[in-house]
Amino acid sequence: MTTEIYRDAWGIPHLRAGSARELARAQGRVTALDRAWQLEVERHRSQGTSASFLGTSALDWDVFARRARLDDTARRCFAALERRDPETADWVRAYVDGVNEGLAEGARRGPEFAGTGLAPGRWRPWTPLGVWLGTHILFAGFPAKLWREQVARHLGSDAVVLFAADGPGSSGSNGWLVSGERTVTGQAVIAGDPHRFIEDPGVYQQIRLACPEFDVVGLAVPGVPGIAHFGHAGTVAWAITNAMADYQDLYRERLRRTGAGVEALGPDGTWRRAARHPETVEVAGETPAEIEVIETERGPVIAGGPEGLDGADPYSDAVPTALALRHPPRVTEDLGFSALLPLLRARAVADVDRALDGWAEPVNVVQAADTEGGLLHRVAGRVPVRAEANRTRLVPAWVPGHEWTGWYETPRAGLTDGIAVMANQRGPATPLGTEFAPPHRADRIRALLDERRTWSAADMPAIHMDTHLGSAAPLLDHLAALDDLTPEAARLRDRLLAWNRRMDADSADAAVFAAVRGAVVRRLAAHPAFAALTEVPAYPEVLLPWLALVPRVGFALEHLLSAEELHGIDRPATARAALEEVAAGRPTGTWADTHRLAPWRALSEEPYAPYSPSGEPGLSGDHDCVLSTSAVPGLTDLAARGPAARYVWDLARREDSRWVVPFGACGVPGSPHHRDQLPLWLGGELAPVVTDWDRLERDTDV
Repeated sequence: MTTEIYRDAWGIPHLRAGSARELARAQGRVTALDRAWQLEVERHRSQGTSASFLGTSALDWDVFARRARLDDTARRCFAALERRDPETADWVRAYVDGVNEGLAEGARRGPEFAGTGLAPGRWRPWTPLGVWLGTHILFAGFPAKLWREQVARHLGSDAVVLFAADGPGSSGSNGWLVSGERTVTGQAVIAGDPHRFIEDPGVYQQIRLACPEFDVVGLAVPGVPGIAHFGHAGTVAWAITNAMADYQDLYRERLRRTGAGVEALGPDGTWRRAARHPETVEVAGETPAEIEVIETERGPVIAGGPEGLDGADPYSDAVPTALALRHPPRVTEDLGFSALLPLLRARAVADVDRALDGWAEPVNVVQAADTEGGLLHRVAGRVPVRAEANRTRLVPAWVPGHEWTGWYETPRAGLTDGIAVMANQRGPATPLGTEFAPPHRADRIRALLDERRTWSAADMPAIHMDTHLGSAAPLLDHLAALDDLTPEAARLRDRLLAWNRRMDADSADAAVFAAVRGAVVRRLAAHPAFAALTEVPAYPEVLLPWLALVPRVGFALEHLLSAEELHGIDRPATARAALEEVAAGRPTGTWADTHRLAPWRALSEEPYAPYSPSGEPGLSGDHDCVLSTSAVPGLTDLAARGPAARYVWDLARREDSRWVVPFGACGVPGSPHHRDQLPLWLGGELAPVVTDWDRLERDTDV
């Protein structure tokens, strides 16, 4: 069968081939044509070579990628895949072949290549695994352990819980499964939206993959074959959210130099040779950076070295320390890619379930349903069994008891009254994690679904777009208790107490609430009780967002305002001062005036990325709304994170399913399909999933 590539009205590629291997090749090729710049940026990021054309802004990431050994881990995982599962390895190779076929033409379409002088390179068989690693290495938020260490050392262990929240560097999602007993068709509906940093081009690629073995529509990760996270195969559909599991450890290492190299002190009291070698990181327009890559028996050293962190140990140990990262793919040489082909071939929930038994990273909560009434709600991924201390803080490599001793069996859950909701809250994954998202999104979705007995696929976008802010209560309660206010502040307080607690784009009250909230956050962060938390150790720049005090206070504000006592801070006085500050400024405008989309782009200068936050649209929603367009209270109202896609999978009729991404199917600036879905995304509308080949247009350029 000849490989055929079609497009729908939104430019979404629909691929048809005679075999899974030919289809993978076509997927790689069409992705290179549509998103060559994105693919090459991700390849270089996985290799730690992006500063060679992006300049100093990318250097910190490249150093981290080199020291964390992302590319080497990808190579090892692919070599192991070839031994364990040669069919999948060959399928990945076919995808890479397609990427290499399409890159040159795709690069000619993208102005970024000429602007930076970057020539398209060559993908290697393990590159998709490296892209997957680079995308997810920070996904589980291991740097949060650095923050907990800071809080415990300066404020005591009991203070750590005060700051527990879905942190600024983590990613989450909404997802809900409505069984046939609660739908108008008698068949299940799955809906949701993954929350990630919004990127242009987007982190998800709408695509259809069809061959004699399967016909799947879904959201792919550009640079990775198949459809891992969100797919509809006709008789079965699946979706995921971040389980918020903890499966990455940070070890404090004691290192010393010897005439032969570097040694690390192990838990048995023996110094053992650590692997080490130098590397050079090229930087466009600058002197190359020389770094030392070290790996102990625990894992790669991502911070510090024999001389400590920037020559000084922040914890005043007699022996300088470094930090080593241990995570499952480096230990097992398995990224879970053997699940990808079985997922595409799935016909029923049992097939999805079996496929996900081999899933590795990231650890997800999965929901699935099939046309025979099968339902699935489980956790998938690998979480090591080890001491409780490993899961919460940094642990000393030279002390026994912090080894990995096995793997947890991933939990399963059921439905309640025909419904299951996953929104990063405590649920089936609770035994595997430390911090979870507040329950507001999950509780709100459940409450909305319980408002009526039956639902249709067409009803779901209203839930996607719900803007009720469940976390507003503690601050409003503090404001309600205030007295002796100036007349201006009293009027503002009364206005907020009458507010409907919806973070709508056109709401002036939402803007006032956000302003008062931001002022409270800044005042709390500036209090002397937290002064020690502003002194950040010399960790790599890429880890510092997890250690920034203002965002930490902003995302933990609900806990900080509700705690029985807060280190002597007078919270009513803080709330009063914040309210008076905002009232004195005579606030005007709406939430959308400051709450604007702020997507990440590898290039931020004209003419390659001509969109700036001031020119991007204003948004409804907020961090703890179902419509989770995350501002960072106290720091910025701009939304860098939000729904990276929305989907509704209808098991009754796949053609009644819907989907949308923030921008469009094509990553080429100026393309008709670069930003054509943005109006839909903003308005809560979804594009139809087209399944009739006769309604598609043959792509003559491929």
